[in-house]
Amino acid sequence: QVQLVESGGGLVQAGGSLRLSCAVSGSTFSNRAIGWYRQAPGKQRELVAGISSGRTNYADSAKGRFTISRDNAKNTVYLQMNSLKPEDTAVYYCNLGLTSVWGRPSDYWGQGTQVTVSS
Repeated sequence: QVQLVESGGGLVQAGGSLRLSCAVSGSTFSNRAIGWYRQAPGKQRELVAGISSGRTNYADSAKGRFTISRDNAKNTVYLQMNSLKPEDTAVYYCNLGLTSVWGRPSDYWGQGTQVTVSS
């Protein structure tokens, strides 16, 4: 059974940084694609960044500020978020699946982690 567990969210001031983690179990991880998504109140869930075995993909809002990476030994994908803005406030989810990297998520979601950026 595939499980994804996000952590690392919290409250931070604008301009600050957070690193989110997505730990994956129950699946062969090293060549699996993972996408980070977010959903703000009243808005649709949207892709933030994705990573596959050899490629990364970023939403325009994340380019230059966020970095996605993976540690295959730890079955974990990270999202380093710098220069955070109030509009980054959302619940952040990770999703497992090849098309997840390109904005088409699978049914495999974590429970989410709240990120709140104060102005």
